Amino acid sequence: MQRRRFLGSSLTLLGAALTDALATPLWRWKHTLTVEAAETNGVQFVDVAKQAGLNVTNVWGGIDHKRSIIETKGSGLAFFDFDNDGWLDIYLTNGNRLDTTWPKGQAPTAHLFKNNRDGTFTDVTEKSGLGITGWHTGVCVGDYDNDGFDDLFVCYLGHNRLFHNNGNGTFTDVTKKAGLYEEKGRWGSGCSFLDYDRDGHLDLFVCNYIQLDPDHVPTESETHFCQWKGVPIMCGPRGLPAGTNLLYRNNGDGTFTDVSEKSGILKPGPRYSITSVSYDFDNDGWPDIYIAVDSQPSILFQNNHDGTFTDIAVMAGCAYNEDGHEQAGMGVAVADYDCDGFFDIFKTNFVDDTSNLYHNNGDGTFTDLTQPSGISVNSRYVAWGCGFIDIDNDGWQDILQVNGHVYPEVDRYSFGESFKNPRVLYRNLGNGKFKDISATSGPGISERFSSRGAAFGDYLNNGSISALVLNLNDPPSLLRNEAPTTNNWIKLKLIGTHCNRTAIGARVRVITGKHIQMDEVASGTSVMSQNDLRLHFGLGAATTADVIEVKWPTTQKVERFPKVAANQILTIREGAGIINTYKPKPA
Repeated sequence: MQRRRFLGSSLTLLGAALTDALATPLWRWKHTLTVEAAETNGVQFVDVAKQAGLNVTNVWGGIDHKRSIIETKGSGLAFFDFDNDGWLDIYLTNGNRLDTTWPKGQAPTAHLFKNNRDGTFTDVTEKSGLGITGWHTGVCVGDYDNDGFDDLFVCYLGHNRLFHNNGNGTFTDVTKKAGLYEEKGRWGSGCSFLDYDRDGHLDLFVCNYIQLDPDHVPTESETHFCQWKGVPIMCGPRGLPAGTNLLYRNNGDGTFTDVSEKSGILKPGPRYSITSVSYDFDNDGWPDIYIAVDSQPSILFQNNHDGTFTDIAVMAGCAYNEDGHEQAGMGVAVADYDCDGFFDIFKTNFVDDTSNLYHNNGDGTFTDLTQPSGISVNSRYVAWGCGFIDIDNDGWQDILQVNGHVYPEVDRYSFGESFKNPRVLYRNLGNGKFKDISATSGPGISERFSSRGAAFGDYLNNGSISALVLNLNDPPSLLRNEAPTTNNWIKLKLIGTHCNRTAIGARVRVITGKHIQMDEVASGTSVMSQNDLRLHFGLGAATTADVIEVKWPTTQKVERFPKVAANQILTIREGAGIINTYKPKPA
């Protein structure tokens, strides 16, 4: 009887495999075989932060012990072009230490680094006005007043800040002037600019994590009773009061109005929200919002087209894991990883759990494909920042994930875990599956840190995506991708005229033969971080993109650009077409 059961199960699996094989186009199988053959040669990430001049050590709570949850959270960072010179600059957040009084001028601050266009950066914090002290957490970028320069919104434990980009290398704190200041302190975490009502002005969504008074952080004696695996640790988030998320509508005059209640954002109730992203998940032309939530169900706000949202995450299948369990959601990455025309979701979680890969079924639902996709091989890390990036420009989005435990105490016990962890890199095989290639992908992946935020972008303008990583109580990492590849690429900088100038929400399709890729300009992602706002597409062996389509968010008009040569950065202005091109010099 047992043998018959085993034989029947084997035949079932064989039948399923044959069905998958027959359903998979031949060109995808060819790609998969090519990828698998090249897995051990090519991809190499190297940390070049020191050589690049990123010499600021992050300060975030105690080094060997954490007594409060604020000390474990960490923060994000940003790749963004603050001076519109076409090169990515860097914004690094920073933290503090409890019960520490810093000598004058020595308190840790945020930092702004200008790209020198030669692989190095210069610290321009002093002039910029961004050298603020405090527990910085999330950061997102968008031109909220459509003046041509991207502005910076930064979340804090206490009071969030909106920094207006003055266009001359300086920023001004306009939080109160813009109507975003609240007397009651909050613990802001992730944030996203979006135009939820499609009026051409960027609105603002803000995650709030836990209700914690920044002036009265609990003492050690007040939190000594919490344990994890029998080890005394700081308390939270469970048992602590959760925060409530906020939605601010842009009034079009430089000010915002809190529409959280009116819009339905408050209906799910308090949640331990960490990171928000905004994409059009159901292809109806309106931006939705997905939020990674710690220790509670995650949220998917569907845009109702009338200024309101409805949380459909449970019904849609992306609130829990495939077993119906709550998870400790941290970071979020979004891409159409299988090129079927719908955006999928990758979400990172706590140790002893896997990250999630939610496949968008195209009918308003998602399926958790973590296990069949190959993502489930890693459950030993507390995972944070993450991103879909095409590491070899083959036209398929791979995944990079950074990790770091929250309890330094684990190093003193035999849990099989450590406080500092390597990164994880998954290669997209082009058939709906991924393979962990971390072990062969260079020292930038294998080196160990307790990392949090991660941002992804092409700071060298050479068609290769790098990763900027925040490491708790260590300098940042700048992971340069040194993979030698003959594959081609194209990158798009979009400028809105009828829509918001940053073109957040604009959707691009790039068609090469039968292969159709899709992406949207997005604000805030990974963990509390900001990626390059330019859209990058690997073209494989194709030397020309057959068609590039840009769908602008306010008007929903589509502009088409046929036969565009590869290996260049295009600047496209809404209604005016391609206004500038940049081709990197041969290495």
